Amino acid sequence: MSASRVYFTNFRSYNSESMPQKLHRLCRTAGIEGIDFQEKYAAIKMHFGEVGNLAFLRPNYARVVADYVKRLGGKPYLTDCNTLYVGMRSNALDHLDAAALNGFTPQTVGCHVIIGDGVKGMDEVHVSVEGDYVRSAKIGRAVMDADVFISLTHFKGHESTGFGGTLKNIGMGCGSYEGKKEMHSSEKPAVDRDGCIGCGICRDNCAHNAITIWDGIANIDTSKCTGCGRCISACPQKTIHPMDSRANEILVKKIAEYSLAVTQNRPCFHVSLIMDVSPYCDCHAENDAPIIPDIGMLASFDPVALDQACADLVNREIPIRSSLLAEQTHLDPKDHFHAIFGDTDWQVGLAHAEKLGLGTRQYELVTMK
Repeated sequence: MSASRVYFTNFRSYNSESMPQKLHRLCRTAGIEGIDFQEKYAAIKMHFGEVGNLAFLRPNYARVVADYVKRLGGKPYLTDCNTLYVGMRSNALDHLDAAALNGFTPQTVGCHVIIGDGVKGMDEVHVSVEGDYVRSAKIGRAVMDADVFISLTHFKGHESTGFGGTLKNIGMGCGSYEGKKEMHSSEKPAVDRDGCIGCGICRDNCAHNAITIWDGIANIDTSKCTGCGRCISACPQKTIHPMDSRANEILVKKIAEYSLAVTQNRPCFHVSLIMDVSPYCDCHAENDAPIIPDIGMLASFDPVALDQACADLVNREIPIRSSLLAEQTHLDPKDHFHAIFGDTDWQVGLAHAEKLGLGTRQYELVTMK
């Protein structure tokens, strides 16, 4: 497969051009106008951010994409699917409230905001996919109803996948409740009883009442556990871990397979912004300091090449002093994500996506001033 083009621009403002205007120009330069939007429904998949988190993308960027689609004759809507986690995004009503509190309303973004898998996360479409792990992906119905699919991604770190990029936004983000359970099924956790202090933080971060504290030790009911992994990242003692040592590897491969299910057989376009690169996902109700300086905005028709380019750009940056990354670079100075989360390997997911035919890791970076 020949190299894919990935278009890049930095956050410099020349000739008083605003960042929204520059994003519009980037999308045009990358070829979005080659898609036929006329009277087509266009899903713009993004993350609205958990309330309390301030690292998510501003609604202004979503407005750029929505207005552009309308100008090209399309019918855009912003969408995301519900989560398995504690927080305001586990059902559509609270999810919409969270989106509004973070600034995503029809008035601010210029289009409707639709939760892709319905009120309780059960409104799904089963999509056939030829994967090693997934044969029938469970995708939010409103995502699959779209004629055109656009991803708008905040590129950041992630405790289970190394980083959260375009494939994470698409694959995990578009999975319904049952779809997310399928992707997370290998992550069911166990507790190191010798290290547990019974603080209860894991229990408080479990959305499914699967954790109780007995005799000062956390106990996990695996029949209730969805494998979301929130307790693993929340444990201050680092005494909770997946039962399967290959859990993170399997997770990123399933995410790639779900991404293929979402994007196959329809026009797609992908945008990723490397800014406010927090070490953890925007699903957290807080965000740590950025690990690197802001880099820029990228766009491509190839989600694999886009993630690879973003990862390469991040890994070339010097960590910000006093950030979590600056404390960890002695572990793996050439791979910032592995330095922070040593039990993850993001490259496995991209290699698997390439094997599936979702895209290529080979890219030509085309810089736009």
